[in-house]
Amino acid sequence: MPNFRARLLSVLVILCGFLTVAGTPTATATAVPDSLPFDGTALTVSGGRFVDATGREVVLRGYNVSGETKLAENKGLPFASVADAKKSATALRALGGGNSVRFLLSWAYAEPVRGRVDTAYLAAATDQMRAFLDVGIRVYPDFHQDLYSRYLFDPDSWYTGDGAPQWAVELGDYPDESCGVCLFWGQNITQNGAVRAAQHDFWHNAHGLQDSFLAMAQQTMAYVRQHLTPEQFAGVIGFDPYNEPFAGTYDSGQTSRTWERDLLWPFYVKFRSRMDAAGWQDKPALVEPNLFWNANLDFQKHEGGLLDAGTLGSRYVLNTHFYDQKAISGLFMWGKAADGQYVTDFGTVRDRAAAAGTTAVVSEFGHPLAGTVSDKAPTVLKAMYQALDSRVKGAGWWTDPAASGPVLSGNQWQWDIYHGRHHELMNGNPDKVLTTGDAWNDEDLSAVRLDDAGNATLRQDARLLDRVYPSATSGTTLAFTYEDRSRDGSTTLTWNPVPGSLPNVAQLVGSGQYGLLVWRSNGTAAPTELHLPASFPTASTTVVSDLGTVHGPPAYTSTTRIAAAPEPGGTGSRRLLLSAPDSGAVHYALVTNGATAPSASLLAAARSELSAWAARELG
Repeated sequence: MPNFRARLLSVLVILCGFLTVAGTPTATATAVPDSLPFDGTALTVSGGRFVDATGREVVLRGYNVSGETKLAENKGLPFASVADAKKSATALRALGGGNSVRFLLSWAYAEPVRGRVDTAYLAAATDQMRAFLDVGIRVYPDFHQDLYSRYLFDPDSWYTGDGAPQWAVELGDYPDESCGVCLFWGQNITQNGAVRAAQHDFWHNAHGLQDSFLAMAQQTMAYVRQHLTPEQFAGVIGFDPYNEPFAGTYDSGQTSRTWERDLLWPFYVKFRSRMDAAGWQDKPALVEPNLFWNANLDFQKHEGGLLDAGTLGSRYVLNTHFYDQKAISGLFMWGKAADGQYVTDFGTVRDRAAAAGTTAVVSEFGHPLAGTVSDKAPTVLKAMYQALDSRVKGAGWWTDPAASGPVLSGNQWQWDIYHGRHHELMNGNPDKVLTTGDAWNDEDLSAVRLDDAGNATLRQDARLLDRVYPSATSGTTLAFTYEDRSRDGSTTLTWNPVPGSLPNVAQLVGSGQYGLLVWRSNGTAAPTELHLPASFPTASTTVVSDLGTVHGPPAYTSTTRIAAAPEPGGTGSRRLLLSAPDSGAVHYALVTNGATAPSASLLAAARSELSAWAARELG
């Protein structure tokens, strides 16, 4: 940004009162390594999809960064240093296959004194956010809270919270916190009187709490925008205003649906206005319905989904979470997850977003990786990723691909490089130092940790996490599936085998992993992109498409129809690029790592089978 424009912007910001301290971006505008001309443009919402400036449909996949923000050990920041943030970002791209993160922020640390935003905290958070943006990872910040605030909890409590600052808690005359007989920390949401009363106060703006939150949020957003370069700010997707909202207590005659209509939605409208005032007018608010709107236990479900908000359109995204409470309970689901376990649950998300005229993101999903129900994790997570990819289970996908629906964006909970290496004084108690797991309410969900040499390493099967997915589609996705062949112990899980009616495709894939995308082009010149996992080395990747067949795709050029290239960021991650600049045509591409030096005749036969199948099912 030229110096004159930067000074002018600073003056305008001060005059408008957006910030307590004005400044200019601390980073210079440097290109993200390995970027191509069509990379790095800002996303908008159009036609019920995320789209980039070239008109490509974009799918976001990645993780939450991170539960560390809930803790005091790094003062409400995801990382102890920018160096750690860079290490995490590189690993998330190279090992986890992610192109986006939900970046957690803390109200308690952003506004430790009422009316006074801590710009040192905002500066540190922005620096850490920049570490992800600079390797091509898109970011959406989230003001996180669970159980309203840690300051509701006694030093010797079994539980803790995060979110609101101490001064906000001191304004309320809340009862001594107690969950009674609780097996899981989440029961505090509905059973702990202090938590319920504090939540109720926030949503009713008691003591001006909501007003203070909104003012703090506006200052935070303005600070972030001002201290990122325009290129970096283009990588910021939008903002998640409030994690897992719940009424606390319903007023007399009030229902969960009317609470959403009369209290939650007006809050989002106010937050949206604050976004506009802070210079985020071209970015969507990623708004969460009532926490329990899509619970998969009937006795937990509360009607909702922002049903009375009307058309959300381009300025809002339906943002929701999904955890299998049946599986987590250890009581309501005895076995493991199976093929198609969650296609109905995630289908509900697709349907609600479509009815609201917007797109959706599942900003949290996951399962415990330690404890009595951790044996379910490999199948639960496979089934969740399967449901993000398609609303048709594997056994029926090849015969009904047209019912797949849009590919959902999602961010797994969570990506905490400090897993198992914490030093957290729970509720400030020096006699309760937490070091294991996620160091928060006995959770253990991080997909990553640091080994003894300080290197990031996965805690889950790489075949499950680092996946083929259509990161950008030049047109409209008609169908997509990915068979990851992930493992449950020593058992390889294959839920979507190639059918015997396609013998040459089945021979080509063999026992390998494969993905298949079918799309209708829209005349976009930029290519369709599929993320290539580390298990798909370029030299041993085979592509069969109506665009051609290739084993070992060549390097990308603007005239190469099927090619491979690094993903932006310089992390070593790669992508498959498929160029089809026509409009209205149905295209398909199967990518697999199962073939070793396939013959030209096998490739041609597989292509013939897939062409006939695509014409029959989706033509």
